[in-house]
Amino acid sequence: MVRRVRMAVAVTFAVHGAVTGSFATRIPWLQEHLHAGPGELGLALLAPAVGSMIAMPTAGRLIHRLGGRASTRWLIALWSLMLALPALAPNLAVLWVTFLVYGAAAGMCDVAMNAQGVVVEQRMGRSIMSGLHGMWSVGGLAGGAIGVLAAQTGLDARIHLGAMAAVLLLVGLAIGPRLLDIRAEEGADAPPRFVLPSRHVLVLGLIGFCAVFGEAASQDWCAVYLRQITGTSAGVAAVSYTAFAFTMAAGRLCGDMVVRRLGAVPTVRISGVVATAGGILVVVARTPLPAIAGFMLIGLGVAVVVPLVFGAAGNAAPTPGEGVSGVATISYTSGFIAPSAIGGIASFSSLSASFVLVTVLMVAVLLSAGALARRPSFRPASDLAPM
Repeated sequence: MVRRVRMAVAVTFAVHGAVTGSFATRIPWLQEHLHAGPGELGLALLAPAVGSMIAMPTAGRLIHRLGGRASTRWLIALWSLMLALPALAPNLAVLWVTFLVYGAAAGMCDVAMNAQGVVVEQRMGRSIMSGLHGMWSVGGLAGGAIGVLAAQTGLDARIHLGAMAAVLLLVGLAIGPRLLDIRAEEGADAPPRFVLPSRHVLVLGLIGFCAVFGEAASQDWCAVYLRQITGTSAGVAAVSYTAFAFTMAAGRLCGDMVVRRLGAVPTVRISGVVATAGGILVVVARTPLPAIAGFMLIGLGVAVVVPLVFGAAGNAAPTPGEGVSGVATISYTSGFIAPSAIGGIASFSSLSASFVLVTVLMVAVLLSAGALARRPSFRPASDLAPM
């Protein structure tokens, strides 16, 4: 029973990642289909972040009202369905509104499935959050690979994304009954409609903010960095993203083993050292190999930080949903800020200088690792059966 529930949550993470990976590969099709310029498309792509930031703080109340199983199941279904809608937008205005709902569904589903992960981790009595986030990366890579194949064969994005949405919807609905039906104790007050994080959750959120900043800055700018700073070819520059994504996925899939052996605080401290070393290497690199190695170290260093922060926040708040929603809102805001911040600094100085900021934030992760010292009160694995 323990394995069945854990597998259900892992599949939910993979479905969420597959939606993201599938959509990312068809953005060029959307731009061409709607005849959108870079500025117009960039403005439209702000909408998912806005929708997500608005919706995530409300997720705790939805989980309280519907229960963990129903909320996660229907939110992953909505998120899967939303994959098909952007390609059907007739103009940029409709696309913006669609993206707003798309981002809201993504953010609320993210909170719900992470709350599931926190409770399963509590009841199993050992770390599993890093592996769950690793499954998200696996799903993203799978969805992206299918998307690349569809794009290369010239398949209309409306057909590709519609088919993927249908498949992922069926998978999400099928796995839903195996999730935990997490419910508040009888008579417990509902959380506020809009959750403000506690001081401890705020600190955890800031650690997540730093880690997500390093992740978003690296994944969006690593190829550009290789081209502009090291002068390498487009093919070699593209390898930098693949290498970064690989080490981050591998770090997450192996992270739980490290956490079980060393504990959360030492693991985050080591992660901070590794990511800081990667940032320094990127800043000083002037040839492709050390730059790629630096991005790989950043990916490996940030891999387990966000999963551990989510787990700690879920245990620090009155309910897992409240803690996760507070940390997710703060952490994921960084993903919205990082790409433009790196570009802004680079426009006034250089890309090398902009990654000094990334390196400083990785040092902050190292120094603030002690905030994860609070340990959860685990429940016996025998209580893990879906309710």
